[in-house]
Amino acid sequence: MSSVLTDRPSPAGTARADPAAPRRRTRVFALPEARWAAAATVLFLIALPLQLTGAPGWAWGVPYALAYAAGGWEPAWAGLRALAGKTLDVDLLMVVAALGAAAVGQVMDGALLIVIFATSGALEALATARTADSVRGLLDLAPATATRLLPDGTEETVAPADLAVGDTVLVRPGERIGADGRVLDGTSEVDQATITGEPLPVTKETGDEVFAGTLNGTGALRVRVGRDAADSVIARIVRLVEEASETKAPTQLFIEKVEQRYSLGMVAATLAVFAVPLAFGAALTGSLLRAMTFMIVASPCAVVLATMPPLLSAIANAGRHGVLVKSAVVMERLGEVDAVALDKTGTLTEGTPQVTDVVPLPGAGLAERDLLTLAAAAEHPSEHPLARAVVDTARARGLTVPVARDFTSAPGAGVTATVGGHTVTVGSPARLPQETVDAPATAPAPLAGRTGSRAAAVRTATGAAAPAAVVAELEAGGRTAVVVQVDGVAVGVLGVADRVRADAGATVAALTALTGAAPALLTGDNPRAAARLGDEVGIRDVRAGLLPQDKVAFVRERQQAGRRMLVVGDGVNDAPALAAAHTGVAMGRAGSDLALESADAVIVRDELTAVPAAVALSRRARRLVVQNLVIAAVFISGLVVWDLAGTLPLPLGVLGHEGSTVLVGLNGLRMLREAAWTQAVRAGTGHV
Repeated sequence: MSSVLTDRPSPAGTARADPAAPRRRTRVFALPEARWAAAATVLFLIALPLQLTGAPGWAWGVPYALAYAAGGWEPAWAGLRALAGKTLDVDLLMVVAALGAAAVGQVMDGALLIVIFATSGALEALATARTADSVRGLLDLAPATATRLLPDGTEETVAPADLAVGDTVLVRPGERIGADGRVLDGTSEVDQATITGEPLPVTKETGDEVFAGTLNGTGALRVRVGRDAADSVIARIVRLVEEASETKAPTQLFIEKVEQRYSLGMVAATLAVFAVPLAFGAALTGSLLRAMTFMIVASPCAVVLATMPPLLSAIANAGRHGVLVKSAVVMERLGEVDAVALDKTGTLTEGTPQVTDVVPLPGAGLAERDLLTLAAAAEHPSEHPLARAVVDTARARGLTVPVARDFTSAPGAGVTATVGGHTVTVGSPARLPQETVDAPATAPAPLAGRTGSRAAAVRTATGAAAPAAVVAELEAGGRTAVVVQVDGVAVGVLGVADRVRADAGATVAALTALTGAAPALLTGDNPRAAARLGDEVGIRDVRAGLLPQDKVAFVRERQQAGRRMLVVGDGVNDAPALAAAHTGVAMGRAGSDLALESADAVIVRDELTAVPAAVALSRRARRLVVQNLVIAAVFISGLVVWDLAGTLPLPLGVLGHEGSTVLVGLNGLRMLREAAWTQAVRAGTGHV
């Protein structure tokens, strides 16, 4: 029995625009399985009263035969194709059992088996389609059109699929946003609950990120398109869930491997159930009926269906809440983790550093605003996060940033540019020549004569004017120090710090409760800044100054010791560890492309608390898998014992077998409910 999502793709740009449009819901009779099952049922209901009222055999025999054909041709054809590939399909066994019942005169019993079997298959197909509907319904949120602004200021109406990266779109009040991008101009509140799960609208201003399908409030926004329609958050959710539906979890693979041997053994046992009583003088009809009933009730349909519905439903539910789980394998493995390693920047912190200290060195003759202006001018052409922080701080203070020339950048060291005829270098103290760092600051002549407002305070605090003393003081406070030089002379130091996420502490506590061990912190930052962050969020195992290969070595060491590691990160330097871990999770909003590709799951909404929630959801899905296997085993063993030790009527055996199959399918689909995610969030935060 199939248990994967049927492929009914829908282009991102062709969804309905009506904000109040109902969620997609596959109609029952849109499915061929449902139509054939209905036809078989109607034919059965026509034949049964004719047979019971004593009508001629041809009158009820024809509708019975048509019922066999309508309900049995599809599983029979699929079973024969599987048999041609040397695979024994349980669907074929059901059809054989029905034909066997008809061969010994039990035409009504065989027809009932076909009807119930076809109805069970239709219910399974409908449940699978509804699973897909719950995710693909996100596409209904995307508008049918978007307003693109042309360079000459005119407007044109286009389909969102026709928007290209770099286009500018106008979003009027009350409209849905047509593409993922960033706000160029305007202020408005945007309801993005469908993507991020945030219950209240979020204020969006210049520079803020917006998502396709979210609903604009009362303001007008000009948005620069940042992703193609096919790469939007909504489209990625749909695509990843569809890809995940094509994978199989280890439990499912094990079941399918056992299924073939089980089916062959079941056929052999059926022949024995038929032949042994016959050899001892039993009636042919009774022996054949018992054997047919045995083959039906012993078939592992419920076992086969026990695994994938819970896992796929959990994937769909997580996708609706902004957690993209790339496969059923990942969903199963998430619940197995018993140790966690977290990256610092962009994971436990917001990944947007801010300048906290501007310290001109005594003797440099610079005020704070002069030092910040020089640093911002040199950093302006750079795309490094620290450079953005310096430039943003200068602009926030109302400073005019001069144009720099001859800009060069050395990865890991810093930048150099010519500003006002002077060579300005801004970089890490660890990468600059030691004599420069330790040398006393003497300002170049053109910059002399101006005093820094904090020079006396710095001298008093450090007892020295050398950059090294200021760097040490800033790093002791958990900040990253950046040294500014003019014409080769250190003139000041900037302190930069990243803001800790508000939910970092709660997430660490939740992961500790779920795994039984406190997470480790892996970072390339300096030990003092890392230790300070660890103290703030409750992590004692802090590993600082790590290169990417060091993070991988840590993960492999733990896994060789028998731990199943969950690694959470966002940067290029985290990608090797994400790939090496038992399960890797990437923070999606600021995550690098390499990290997103290397990770097994992506937190699109960038909420750290979604990590323990996803682990808790996986564990709940795994518990449902176990429940399903127990239910299937109880039904199969009970019906088999009844058939062998007593007399189990064929219709009752059919009802018990197919009923157990439907039961485990519906039990697995419980993971689609909103309550399943709510309970996972509570379990992930310790509020059960």
